[in-house]
Amino acid sequence: MSAPTVDVPSLSLVPSEEEIAIRASVRAICEKYGDNYGRKCYDEGRSPTEVWDALAEAGFAGINVPTEWGGGGMGMAGLAIVGEEASAAGHPMLMLVVSSAITGSILEKHATDEQKERWLRGIGAGTTKFSFAITEPDAGSNSHNLGSTLTPTADGSFRLKGQKTFISGVELADGILVVARHRDPDGTLGAPSLCIIDVDAPGLRRTPIPMPYLGPESQWQLFFDDIEVPAENVIGAPGAGLAAVFDGLNPERIMVGALSTGLAMRALDKACDYARERTVWKTPIGAHQGIAHPLAKAKIEVEMTRLMTQKACALVDAGHPAAGEASNYAKFAAGESATHAVDAAIQTHGGNGVALEYGISDLYWFARLMRIAPVSAEMILNFVAQHTLELPRSY
Repeated sequence: MSAPTVDVPSLSLVPSEEEIAIRASVRAICEKYGDNYGRKCYDEGRSPTEVWDALAEAGFAGINVPTEWGGGGMGMAGLAIVGEEASAAGHPMLMLVVSSAITGSILEKHATDEQKERWLRGIGAGTTKFSFAITEPDAGSNSHNLGSTLTPTADGSFRLKGQKTFISGVELADGILVVARHRDPDGTLGAPSLCIIDVDAPGLRRTPIPMPYLGPESQWQLFFDDIEVPAENVIGAPGAGLAAVFDGLNPERIMVGALSTGLAMRALDKACDYARERTVWKTPIGAHQGIAHPLAKAKIEVEMTRLMTQKACALVDAGHPAAGEASNYAKFAAGESATHAVDAAIQTHGGNGVALEYGISDLYWFARLMRIAPVSAEMILNFVAQHTLELPRSY
C-alpha cells in the first residue's frame, strides 16, 4: 500500500498583498478598543465580547475553517496572522486557540457532516465558541492517564464523569469539547474519547480559579457529575479520540507561537518608544547598550519564533508528518522569546515597568504562562530529545 499523499509545504518569506491587508484590517479592528480594553473587562468582571464579535463579523474568527463550512479557508497560516495581530494590538484572545484552532481543527478532520453542520459552521462564522477540556489535576502532561470517563448506556447514550482544571474561557463558550477515557459497562478503561457538551448541561459544575491578571478570559475547574451525552455528540469512534486530539494540539501550539509573538512585539514597541523618549543626563536611554542590546536580542528571538511558527503553519496545512515537531519548536520558542521580550521591556521602563499606567506588567503573566501551558517547556525538551535526537526516553 502506498503512503498517503500530502500537499507540498510552501513558505513564502515575503508577505503577500493578502497577508498585508489581513494584518492591517485585524489591527484596525482591535485598536478601536484601546490599550486597556482587556484590563477594563477584567476589572469589571465581564467578558471581552466586543473584539471577538467585530473580528467574527469581518470573517476573521473562523478564517482557518474550510469555506464549505463557512470559514475563510486559509488554514492555520491565516489564523496565526489574525492571532498575532490581535495580540500585538493588546488582545491575545484564548478563544482563538481553544475554539478556532483546537476545536475547529478537530471537527474539520473527525466530525461527521451532520456534526460539522451543527458546530463547525458556527465556528467558521465566529458565532459559536467552544472551550476545550483535557487537563486534569492528577494527570498533568500525561494525557494517557486521564481520570474522566465516558461510559455507554443501554439506551445508546453515554455518561460523562470526572473533573478538569485550568480550562480557558468557559464563560464565553457555547459548548465544551471534552477528552475522557472510554469505559466499558464492566468498568474496563480504554483509550480517550471525544465528546461535546453544552455549557449549561445538567450535571456540569464549574468553579473559577483565582489567578493574577492574565487576560479577560477566566480559568476554570470543571466537574462532570454523571452528564448525559447523546451518541451524536461523540466525535469519532468511542475510544479512538487520541489521534484526533493531536490534530488539535499542533494548531494549539501554533497559536501559542502567534499570540506570544504579537504580545512580544507589543512589549518591544512600548519599550522602544519609551527608550527613545526617556532622557537621562541629556541622552535618550535607548542610546545606551545596556538598554539597547537586551531589546535587540529580544527582537531577534521574536523574529525566529515568528519564522518557526510560519513553518509549522505550512506543515500543518499541508498535512505533513513533520508538523508535530515544528509545532513543538514554535511553542517552545514562543514561551522563551515572549518572556524575554516582556522582561526586557519592564527593565527598560525601570520602576514604571510595574506601574499599571504603562501596561507592561500586564503582559508578563500571559507571556510567562506560555512557558508552562499548554505543554511545559520541559516536556517539549523531552519530546525533542526522544523523537528528534533519538536519545533514551527520560520519563
